[in-house]
Amino acid sequence: VRKLASTPSKNINVNCHCGYSYVYICYLIILCFGLFLESGCTWCSVKGNDNRSLVDELKNNGLIKSRDVYEAMLKVDRGDFVDHNPYLDQPVPIGYGATISAPHMHAHACELLREKAKAGAKVLDVGSGSGILVAYLAEMVGPTGRVIGIEHIKELADQSRKNLEKSHKDKLESGQIEIVHGDGRQGYEIGGPYDAIHIGAAASEEVVPKLTSQLSKNGILLGPFEPSDDTKEADPYLGMFGHQEFRSYQRKEDGKISMNKYYDVRYVPLTSEEKQRGAAT
Repeated sequence: VRKLASTPSKNINVNCHCGYSYVYICYLIILCFGLFLESGCTWCSVKGNDNRSLVDELKNNGLIKSRDVYEAMLKVDRGDFVDHNPYLDQPVPIGYGATISAPHMHAHACELLREKAKAGAKVLDVGSGSGILVAYLAEMVGPTGRVIGIEHIKELADQSRKNLEKSHKDKLESGQIEIVHGDGRQGYEIGGPYDAIHIGAAASEEVVPKLTSQLSKNGILLGPFEPSDDTKEADPYLGMFGHQEFRSYQRKEDGKISMNKYYDVRYVPLTSEEKQRGAAT
């Protein structure tokens, strides 16, 4: 920042080709980075030698707050779901343009879902990828609950079943866990209604009506969302910087939907199978 401030103005091209002030763009980038560090810097150094040490570090850094989430994450070994650096707090590519989210994001999601993902609850995970969050949620809802993961890349759906069979085969066989190959943007109406729906990739706001219609009363939809095209047109900076927000939508008793924003994030997009496969090549 000091270097930018001390640079003579004649060396700065004040107006970039896109029409925005260069200095203003740099300021926004620095501001966003600073807010990112301020809100999430505790996870930057989190790592473990095995699953228990990773989960303990997340707890010690305040990223796991409840006993329910702590015990669920202890029972699910991240090493079953990813081969490369499984115990570092970072996202890892798993193929086909998908990633397994960083452990701190799974901890946040489980904490935010905890009030709904209780014993006997029914939960849908959209874009279930590796299957790890399905396993966490299955531990939280217990044997009387049910968790369905829906994934539109068949190879990932098949691999997630193999991952789950390593330590959670009994839950697959009992039906407590089910992995479905399909377009999660449409939800999975046949398995609903759901106490909670989680989205594992950045979704368009256009999916909200379809998914919230599959919630039970007081159920919640949770995940990262991109602004609508109308919102981007109203505020070009949002589209320019790839703005995403982690949000929840709750279906009230009267059927009305309320929305709550948590923090800014950056996820891979929730898109069509064709686009995802094309982007991955």
